[in-house]
Amino acid sequence: MPIWNKEAECASSEARQKLQLDRLQKTVERVYSRVPFYRERLDRAGVNPDSITSLKDIARLPFTSKDDLRQTYPYGLLACDPADLVEIHTSSGTTGTPVVGAYTALDIDMWSDVMARTLSMAGCEKGDTVQNGYGYGLFTGGLGVHYGARRIGANIIPISAGNTRRQLMIMRDFGTTLLTCTPSYSLFLAEAALEEGIDFRTLPLKAGCFGAEPWSENMRVEIESKLNISAHDIYGLTELIGPGVASECEHKNGQHFNEDYFYPEIVNPETGEVLPDGEKGELIITSLQREGTPLLRYRTRDITYLMREACPCGRTSVRIHRLLGRTDDMMIIRGVNCFPSQIENVLMRIEGTQPHYQIVIDRGATHLDEIEVQVEVEQAIFSDVTRAMEQLRKRIHNELKSELGISAHIKLVEPRSIARSEGKAQRIIDKRSL
Repeated sequence: MPIWNKEAECASSEARQKLQLDRLQKTVERVYSRVPFYRERLDRAGVNPDSITSLKDIARLPFTSKDDLRQTYPYGLLACDPADLVEIHTSSGTTGTPVVGAYTALDIDMWSDVMARTLSMAGCEKGDTVQNGYGYGLFTGGLGVHYGARRIGANIIPISAGNTRRQLMIMRDFGTTLLTCTPSYSLFLAEAALEEGIDFRTLPLKAGCFGAEPWSENMRVEIESKLNISAHDIYGLTELIGPGVASECEHKNGQHFNEDYFYPEIVNPETGEVLPDGEKGELIITSLQREGTPLLRYRTRDITYLMREACPCGRTSVRIHRLLGRTDDMMIIRGVNCFPSQIENVLMRIEGTQPHYQIVIDRGATHLDEIEVQVEVEQAIFSDVTRAMEQLRKRIHNELKSELGISAHIKLVEPRSIARSEGKAQRIIDKRSL
């Protein structure tokens, strides 16, 4: 696969760390002098720009949380002259005040570069046709992919999310070679293609870049099988830049982190203690060259770990393991911690199930937490005798109990009975808080 920016992606450890320190020092100076919020936080922590003399000093900087971004809405974290802004993006804001990402021309240039790296890792080159199924507008996904594809020189179809039949028509008629959308929507496309009589094996589609929601390794197998493609995990956040923070190469063994622009740490989510490589914890990211809204030690709430083993692709950047879950979607069932991705991994390896499920948490008559997993099964099984359904239900129950240590009620439902989403799939319904 092509390496877009070999100088940055294959840099030596010494060269990269020197660059990171220089950019970290400039970033701390920038926010200290231009952002009153950060100046107050740094003063309270007893830190100033002169305090940063090595990369280890990053641990002295205060954390930034999503609540901080909401409380400073809209421009409380702006680190440039408003006249220098060329673009604004925000989160959906469905759970409260949206968070803002403000971009200067340099920020857009950087975003284009990291997204060119991302698409290149999936094999995208000039001459490819990219069908961009991420939403355009305030959501960062659509324009992030657009900028990256344009930087490469690929042909881009800005179809955005939804209108599934048209997606398939465009894919067939224009010879799409690379698909970008959420992983759950790619499987929805596969379902629709089956109904329309479209065989992905007859299409030139070769790869897909999927992100915006956690997905399991077994879902990758499902996507690659049904769409006849190579499926790549990509990672990003509206708060940092959008997509382009990290992405998988052809070896799919962790996502290469763009360390020249973003500095990763893993911390204990409860204590904030920095954890060693290989230990699971919360991913913390510091912007190293944002002009509009740079962030210090942003708490992503994503659970993963760092991997520094050499990658055969030749890139030398640290990798993050595919997301294991989020601190805010972790379910605590009778004292046991588990994530939807763990349940998905179990379901996807059991023959007869479909890659569509929903988790319902409630408190029963005994006031103890109860979890119900609703999972679609193949039509042949759903239409079969009761005995086959019961055997499948028991197998799912037993494997979930063995894997997670919890006992769940299993409800098998017929195909297409669980609501589909053109964006992020809603996996959890927690009735305890209703």
